[in-house]
Amino acid sequence: MTTSQNSIRATAEVKHPYLDLFLISFLILFFELACIRWFGGMVVYLTFFTNIVLLATFLGMSVGCLSASRGRDWLDRVMPLFLVAVVLACGVLWLYSSHGRVMIDVGGQGSPQQVYFGTEFRARDLSTFVVPIDLLAAVFFALLAFVFVGLGQVMGRAFNQAPDRLRAYISNIIGSLAGIAVFALGSYLWTTPMVWFAVVVALWLYFVKRPTLVQLYCGLAVLIIMAFVSYNVTLGSPYQTGDHRYRPLIWSPYYKIAYTPQSKLISTNNIGHQQMVQIQETGPAYSLPHLLNRDSGGRPFENVLIIGAGSGNDVSAALAYGAKHVDAVEIDPAIYALGRAEHANHPYDDPRVTVHIDDGRSFVRKTNQKYDLVIYALVDSLVLHSGYSNLRLESFLFTKEAFEDIKTRLRPGGVFAVYNFFRQGWIVGRIGKMSEEVFGAKPVVISLPYVASIHPEDQEFGRLNLILSGANSASLAAIRQQFEQHQSFWVNSRPAVNASLNGFGPEPPVVAGSTTSDWNRIAPSATDTTGINQLPTDDWPFLYLHGKIIPGLNLRSIVLIAGLSLAMIYMFSPVRRVRPNWQMFFLGAGFMLLETKSVVHMALLFGSTWLVNSVVFFAILVMILASNLYVLALKPRKLWPYYLLLVLSLVINIVVPMSKFLALPGWEEVAVSCVVVFVPIFFAGIVFGTLFRESSQPDVDFGSNIAGAILGGLCESLALVVGFNYLLVLAVLFYVFSAVSNRSAMALAKAA
Repeated sequence: MTTSQNSIRATAEVKHPYLDLFLISFLILFFELACIRWFGGMVVYLTFFTNIVLLATFLGMSVGCLSASRGRDWLDRVMPLFLVAVVLACGVLWLYSSHGRVMIDVGGQGSPQQVYFGTEFRARDLSTFVVPIDLLAAVFFALLAFVFVGLGQVMGRAFNQAPDRLRAYISNIIGSLAGIAVFALGSYLWTTPMVWFAVVVALWLYFVKRPTLVQLYCGLAVLIIMAFVSYNVTLGSPYQTGDHRYRPLIWSPYYKIAYTPQSKLISTNNIGHQQMVQIQETGPAYSLPHLLNRDSGGRPFENVLIIGAGSGNDVSAALAYGAKHVDAVEIDPAIYALGRAEHANHPYDDPRVTVHIDDGRSFVRKTNQKYDLVIYALVDSLVLHSGYSNLRLESFLFTKEAFEDIKTRLRPGGVFAVYNFFRQGWIVGRIGKMSEEVFGAKPVVISLPYVASIHPEDQEFGRLNLILSGANSASLAAIRQQFEQHQSFWVNSRPAVNASLNGFGPEPPVVAGSTTSDWNRIAPSATDTTGINQLPTDDWPFLYLHGKIIPGLNLRSIVLIAGLSLAMIYMFSPVRRVRPNWQMFFLGAGFMLLETKSVVHMALLFGSTWLVNSVVFFAILVMILASNLYVLALKPRKLWPYYLLLVLSLVINIVVPMSKFLALPGWEEVAVSCVVVFVPIFFAGIVFGTLFRESSQPDVDFGSNIAGAILGGLCESLALVVGFNYLLVLAVLFYVFSAVSNRSAMALAKAA
């Protein structure tokens, strides 16, 4: 008997398999969520590719289950390997922050197929070392997959030792539910990574049983590093301001947030995100819609909605120019809290302001208010909605249906303002064309600094773009008329100067103490929309994707992940003796796509918030639990009726677009959407539970299922081409492949 066989057999005996399955399932899911949050916050730009971490954990679990009773035990390597990944992440961040000596390239952002805000080229010289993000992602993918192998082996051994396979799987689901619930509670309380990984280390030690000094030191080293980076002590000590006390580093439910009191700069996930300014002293662009409206003879915008209110700059500007009421919508509670405590104008203390911590699209669909002005205020998230899709937090704000929702919320003559540094001419043109189709009139497009025209191929780096839209808007018509008459509008770099003069005129106003360089010329830019035919919809919500393509960066990542996955499976699983269960494999692939579609649908219905995300995953697991209880109670023997019901329910999802469900009133919308989303999950769970109940190799079958989920995760990128609705066509094919891969089904038939 070899040393490796001794190692695996010494730990093969599981005295309490159901309890161990609960605990290991809790640990794996909690650890997975913690890794997605932490590595996204530490490895710069990895936050845009969180499915890298998700798929790495799936691969590790799959390989671990497949090798649960064969080969070397990797449980004792979990924390040492994780320590290597943690140190490497800290090293990458340090190198990136060291005066530009390392530059991480994200898909060629000079001329990109897809735009990622915050990833623009940094100044570099010949000594700068350029690292492609896909290569960096592959390194962390492999490392994290190895970390989860040992945990997958524990799960596989517990499944093998459990006398009742179905009850074992129910224990697995309940543990996963508990993992989601506890991590969601930690997110709600803004806990730090030190807390998350203290839970992980404690549970890992429970399974190790007799840890060596090296293992204990590795666990302790992880916690020490987490304590250091959780508070980022290099930024200074905690400081007191008013009645609020903040750490220099805050872990909100979305971001790692660093705040610099001296400059009032807020950085998220290592990227500068927003800066608080005194509206009277700087930041004239925040006041631009109000100034244009005032100086063209319009009454002040009295009722204002600001989506992406952030730390309060736009709210301050609206209040300064006569707003009687402002609804300020901000998705991140920590950014709002910083603005409330630190903003010099204290906009959130004004009784005219009502704050809503919510997703902007969700708020617009829920409110009955009508507004004179609706602003999309720099709504550019630096994070994906979840690890299951290419959605960003703001994706559903920039669709034709979203603009239609805004149109219904505007009072007659109201104005819709969208502004940001959009980086590319085709993005500005796409928003302008979408606005024209929805509002029935050409928008006023403004660039700062001024340019006469914007073409799809133009680079808009460093240029602020403002798009003003409205349907039969008297305010917008008056602004156009003033531009036709005077050619230009002038804004002084000192906002206090603008408050006392009319900015329309062919030449800048003459003001004591101001020079020509203090004035910024404002005038409409002609927007060329030639070739801009693909507009974002709720089914294809990809504003920053040039067209219906899978970018080269995504393709390279898919090839790297697929290659690494095959290599690890071959390395750990003795493929000559262990045949994967293809029926389970394709079940996993189909379910991953079904889960992705469910997350997207519910994000559109209830908002792209972290809470909605957590509730949806919790509900999916509840449906899986319900399906397994159904199997436990009724013991179905024939699978084909459930396969048929599963496929039919998916066909309904494909044929009936999401917009039909969203058009239903009130609770009908919620009820019908939940039925359509969760019924296929219920039938898929019955199929899996029935097969798993009779499994003779639960470790191999469960590992095959998770391996299939990796394939489904890689196929999710097809949504960039076909949209999320038709992604389910591939899910149907996977389920059909599962049904015809009937090795297990034939065994069930013989048993019956």
